[in-house]
Amino acid sequence: MEFLAAIFQQFAEILLPLIRAPIISVICTVLALLAGVLGYIYGPYWGVRKVPGPPAIPFLGHLPLLAKYGPDVFSILAKRYGPIFRFHMGRQPLVIVADPELCREVGIKKFKDIPNRSIPSPIAASPLHQKGLFFTRDSRWSTMRNTILSVYQPSHLAKLVPMMQEFIDSATDNLDDKKDFTFSDLSLKLATDVIGQAAFGVNFGLSNSVNKMNNQHDDNEVQQFINQHIYSTTQLKMDLSGSFSIILGLLVPVLQEPFRQIIKRIPGTMDWKADRINKNLSSRLDGIVGKRMEEKDRGSKDFLSLILSARESDTLSKNIFTPDYVSAVTYEHLLAGSATTSFTLSTIIYLVAGHPEVEKKLLEEIDTFGPHDQMPTPPDLQFKFPYLNQVIKEAMRFYTVSPLVARETSTQVNIGGYNLPKVHITLNFIFFFLFWT
Repeated sequence: MEFLAAIFQQFAEILLPLIRAPIISVICTVLALLAGVLGYIYGPYWGVRKVPGPPAIPFLGHLPLLAKYGPDVFSILAKRYGPIFRFHMGRQPLVIVADPELCREVGIKKFKDIPNRSIPSPIAASPLHQKGLFFTRDSRWSTMRNTILSVYQPSHLAKLVPMMQEFIDSATDNLDDKKDFTFSDLSLKLATDVIGQAAFGVNFGLSNSVNKMNNQHDDNEVQQFINQHIYSTTQLKMDLSGSFSIILGLLVPVLQEPFRQIIKRIPGTMDWKADRINKNLSSRLDGIVGKRMEEKDRGSKDFLSLILSARESDTLSKNIFTPDYVSAVTYEHLLAGSATTSFTLSTIIYLVAGHPEVEKKLLEEIDTFGPHDQMPTPPDLQFKFPYLNQVIKEAMRFYTVSPLVARETSTQVNIGGYNLPKVHITLNFIFFFLFWT
């Protein structure tokens, strides 16, 4: 018995360490996984934990509040938590700055610490957006911006006034003969026509009272391009209700792009529609830019011509403004200007129509300028219509086109007494700045 006991003891001394090792390894693995999951969930929160805000639900963040209140949620939280607070868009923490002076500090005084715009999930995979001026980053953005600013000379802008007047006259020719029409549709077509001519040098002919296209261009090609542009601007829902990959990106960002690549191959999904629209628009834009680049005497009639001329005269600009970037920044004018201009015009008409005293005073100022066929010069528009200027600004205050501007910190920065961390890809910090009225 003693011999057997001695053998068993020897086996136990050999086996117990072998048993303990896997157990310890399993425990360490489980603890490491648990730490990783907790770090993934609470890592983004930790960087902005001192900024006030409502309790956040893991993974969902404050999306239930957004679903409940819609865009008004930011105004509600600003009243409750003050001019700076945090809002978790799923796993992504946002720091909302809701005070004009703090916005000025972010956008001007500390611009070098917060230089780049953040690309929202709905358009993150679109080359048309990634390569435009809004979302280009760092030194490339600086070079692009400086080149574009040189294009916007007052003398060139002044030349656009007669062109704008022609489109307005064409769009309003037969309005008296129509009983009812949707003004927002007319204003969108008018804005698209003006910007199309100013940006591409193409007369889309959407606002023409007889709706005839310019004979110098292929009617079907232009119409298809515009239909896709209007669809992408007004109908394509690229928000929380439109794309599964976007929702997944808010909850688990690392999975967004792989799932987008899969879902965009499934006909009928919003990712599939968005991918088709982006490819078609890119192809048509590349065609427009390619034809214009081949022209020897393109002059300075539109933004695209001016950019191409600047590109050819400057080696640095040529390296920065590759054809795909030229396409993106030109289309950006159409995308950023048409719907926003249409919205502003529509809200002005809506508000003025509800205030007869404002309408009367506004018409008196316009009528006293001169005969109806007298075209105002740029200085006239700047100095001789003060009440019109006030009306436009008040309408924009009531109904802001884009109340949120997203930027990313390039280093740790103090805003409103709170230290905000440097943006990190894995944590995906995004900072929105809201001009609060």
